[in-house]
Amino acid sequence: MANINVAVIGGSGIYKLDAIKVKNQIKVHTPFGEPSAEIMECEVDGVSFYFLPRHGHGHKYTPSEVNYRANIFALKKLGVSTIVSISAVGSLQEEYAPKHFVFVDQFIDWTKGLRKRTFFDEGMVGHVSAANPVEKTLQKRLYDASVKAGVTSHLNGSYICIEGPQFSTRAESKIYRGFGASVIGMTNVPEAFLAKEAGMAYATVAMVTDYDCWKEEHCTVQEIMDVMKSNYVSAQKFVIEAIPSLVKDPIKFTPENQYAVMTDVSLLKPSHKEILDVILK
Repeated sequence: MANINVAVIGGSGIYKLDAIKVKNQIKVHTPFGEPSAEIMECEVDGVSFYFLPRHGHGHKYTPSEVNYRANIFALKKLGVSTIVSISAVGSLQEEYAPKHFVFVDQFIDWTKGLRKRTFFDEGMVGHVSAANPVEKTLQKRLYDASVKAGVTSHLNGSYICIEGPQFSTRAESKIYRGFGASVIGMTNVPEAFLAKEAGMAYATVAMVTDYDCWKEEHCTVQEIMDVMKSNYVSAQKFVIEAIPSLVKDPIKFTPENQYAVMTDVSLLKPSHKEILDVILK
């Protein structure tokens, strides 16, 4: 197996990377079921990284149906330590216009409890701080790469994650603006928190498609899709700029999961130890 430590998880509109060479597809089994798809081993500028389509090939999983635990566990099992999450979002603030990229540093969980959001359950209790869900060094590196790629980009902000698949009502959108949230999406929770539990560096590339619905003008789904196509082109330029640097000069960070487990070791089952052998590695 290749020694690859960087992975890209692609969101809406990023099903494949035309400018990237796909070398291999890897099927990974996990204690949590199957990931969204086979994990693609890709190459750009002579370096290799993994790519995983979050919603599966052909976009067949809703945000609530994505097996986030399997996705993160599979990447960690393959040796990944750094995750770049590329996601389509709506903007909740005037300055974040469609086609802009926002490199958020915080998340607000507004999902409905339908998603499995921790590796620590079913007889194994663990706690990991989520105070800083985004790895700041990675975030800044990605922001700088985006600017170099010619994309109008913003550093920092909060991503509020809703359950979906419906978009917000106008009343809800105004409430989220009242929270001070910057962008709104449906997928980065629990993905970011699971990466934290697995001791991985995680950062989000939030690609703005529209102004949600808080603005008076109504935006159709077709208009959103048109912007997503443009964002897809920008995302490829961004990946070509960012990934080689991350592979050749990996970021340094300290995982915060090493002392997470609270359960007495003597009570842990073989299934628990199988999980810990991967996420604490």
